[in-house]
Amino acid sequence: MPADLISKTVMKELAARAAGADNAKGNKRVKEVTERLLYRLMQVIDECDVSMDEFWAAVGLLTKTAKNNEFGLMIPGVALEHFLDLRLDEAERLAGINGGTTRTIEGPLYVAGAPLTTGEARMDDGTDPGEVLIISGTVRGEDGNAIPGAIVDVWHANSKGGYSFIDGEQAPYNLRRRIATDSKGRYLARSIVPNGYGCPPESATRELMNLLGRHAERPAHVHYFISAPGYRQLTTQFNFTGDKYLYTDFAFGTREELIVTLERIKSPDEIRKAGLNKPFARATFDIVLTKETAQAPSTIVNREHVIAA
Repeated sequence: MPADLISKTVMKELAARAAGADNAKGNKRVKEVTERLLYRLMQVIDECDVSMDEFWAAVGLLTKTAKNNEFGLMIPGVALEHFLDLRLDEAERLAGINGGTTRTIEGPLYVAGAPLTTGEARMDDGTDPGEVLIISGTVRGEDGNAIPGAIVDVWHANSKGGYSFIDGEQAPYNLRRRIATDSKGRYLARSIVPNGYGCPPESATRELMNLLGRHAERPAHVHYFISAPGYRQLTTQFNFTGDKYLYTDFAFGTREELIVTLERIKSPDEIRKAGLNKPFARATFDIVLTKETAQAPSTIVNREHVIAA
């Protein structure tokens, strides 16, 4: 069929009726967003001459995504989670918030309720043969003052790119910890160097990436939630220099300000000082939080997470 068969007036009227715009019932906000989504989707179908076979193939892919519980993976894969971060960045700028550590995507693999310690924590259970990693940093406000008692909620993959509660191979809460900063705002985590991961071969997300001519891989990274009373909660992560997928992260999570260089420690004195008996890697990730303000949207996001069994 040729493109542009239907007038925009007909599409607008049909979308409005489908969204219940002609009645006073239901949820006003849901109706508003639904009407605009339907209208734009109808435009795309008409302008691109989407065939019925193509349309129902897309529905099938979305159905597969839902059955696999993959929307948390696909949404970052099509840059929508990064887009939400960009909008929040701009909203904060307009509200006069210009400092603080850069945010980036949460991703789909957070699990609430990780063990809480003060000052420092060991994140791994000792079964992963990967390279030992010590992460340290200080949480401060924009004024440069340390923030004692800030909660640093940190999680990452193992040396095979797997997450506890997800891969079925790790102990509960392995490589997941919450650390309350000490009196000087410091935190320290002993862990192992994580690996990146890719979407499963059979996943709907990888299928879509293949159709788009893109890969479905993430570089190695370490996730953070950081919170403290009176400050805006920060969702962020850092990546490592030199990773093959650093600048082509399929989930659009890499931001230049969040790239960290691993320092390889081989000095016997440094090894002993760290309480280890072999070389290790070290990373520093300092965090700056901004003050909470009613002028900017909340940074606390209500979304589904993996439920700890």
